[in-house]
Amino acid sequence: MEATDMDVEEQPQNNPNPNPNPNSNSNSSSNPNSYKRFGLKNSIQTNFGDDYVFQIVPREDWTAMAVSLSTNAVKLYSPVTGQYYGECRGHSDTINHISFPGASTPHVLHSCSSDGTIRAWDTRTFQQVSCISAGDSQEVFSFSFGGSTDNLLAAGCKSQILFWDWRNKKQVACLEDSHVEDVTQVHFVPGQQSKLLSASVDGLICIFDTDGDINDDDNLESVINVGTSISKVGFLGERYQKLWCLTHIETLSIWDWRDAKSEASFQDARSLASDSWTLDHVDYFVDCHYSKEDERLWVIGGSNSGTIGYFPVSYNEVGVIGSPEAVLAGGHTGIVRSVLPMASMQQGGLAQNQGIFGWTGAEDGRLCCWLSDESPQINRSWISSALIMKSPSTRKKNRHNPY
Repeated sequence: MEATDMDVEEQPQNNPNPNPNPNSNSNSSSNPNSYKRFGLKNSIQTNFGDDYVFQIVPREDWTAMAVSLSTNAVKLYSPVTGQYYGECRGHSDTINHISFPGASTPHVLHSCSSDGTIRAWDTRTFQQVSCISAGDSQEVFSFSFGGSTDNLLAAGCKSQILFWDWRNKKQVACLEDSHVEDVTQVHFVPGQQSKLLSASVDGLICIFDTDGDINDDDNLESVINVGTSISKVGFLGERYQKLWCLTHIETLSIWDWRDAKSEASFQDARSLASDSWTLDHVDYFVDCHYSKEDERLWVIGGSNSGTIGYFPVSYNEVGVIGSPEAVLAGGHTGIVRSVLPMASMQQGGLAQNQGIFGWTGAEDGRLCCWLSDESPQINRSWISSALIMKSPSTRKKNRHNPY
C-alpha cells in the first residue's frame, strides 16, 4: 500500500496531565482543563463519497483490525501501521455487528446483517467460509458465542433470540416471548458462559441460563426494566457481575445483573458530561470503556463536529460523570461511530503500541489513529492511496436508530 506524508495542523498543547492513558488513576476529573489532548497520526479515507464507518474490532493477537462500513463490506487494516489488507464482501444489507470469536480460530471474522445472515470470513483470503441464515424476513442485530460447552451461537433478531450449534450450523432453539421489539444486543457473560444477556428496543434486559433445552418458560432467570430503547450494554466489575447500559436517548445506567438492582442512573448524562468540559456540547455517546485492572469506567461522548472525550464515571456511592481524561479533536468532521482503544491490548499496553492511543471511525468515512503528545510523529499524517471505489447504492441509517 502506498502512503503519502502530509503536514497536518498541530494540535493545541493544553496538557497539564502527563499520562496519556485513560487506564491510569489520575485526578484530572477535578480540573476541567487537565484533560489529555491527543495528536492525529494516521487518517485513512475508507471509501470515496459519503459512506461511513460502523464498527472497529481487533483480532485477539492485535495483528489486524476489522472495520465494517456502510457499503455492506468489512475491510481489514493493521492497527499499528494502518496498512490496508483487503476486504470481505458478501452482505446485501447493513452490517450490524462484527467480531473475532477468539484464539481457537484467530483468522476467522464473523459478521451479521440486516440481510438475515451471520457469515464467517477467512481474513487471510478474505473469502466467506460459512453462512447461517436466520430466515428471509429476519434481520440480525447482534450475536455471541458461548454456552457451557462453548458450542452455542446466539443471535438477536427482530423480537427473537435464535440459537445454533455452531459446529453443525443447526438451529437448536428460539426464544420469542421475552422481548416484543428488536433485540439489539446479546452477550454471553464472561466467566459464566451458560448465562446469556439480551437487550432490546423494548427497554428490557433479560438474563437466561442456556443449559439444557432452551425455552422462555424455564430458562429466563431475571429481567431488568431500563425503561427506554437500549443501544449498547457491557460488563464490568471484578467478576463481571455488573452492567453498563447506554440507551438511544443517550442515558447511562449501571446495574448488578445478578439481582437486577440499579446502582446508578444518569438520565441527564449528556448535560453532566457537557458541563464538565469547555469544548463542544456532548451530543451523543459512542460507547463505554472499562479497565478491569483499575476497575474504572469511562463513557465516551462526542459532538456532531467529530470531537470525542473520555469521561470518567463514578457509580459506587454518589453517581458522578467527571471531566474528560482524554480528548480526541481535529480528526473527524462527522459523528463518531466506533472507538478502538489500544490501551486494551494485552501485550504490555501503550509502551509497545508505538505511542498509539487508539483508533476512531466516523460518518465522515475516515479512520483516525491517535498518538500521545510525547510522540515525535504527532504533527505528521498520511492518507492511503489504496482507496476502493464505493458501491453504486448505499443504504444508510440514522445514528439514533437501534441498528
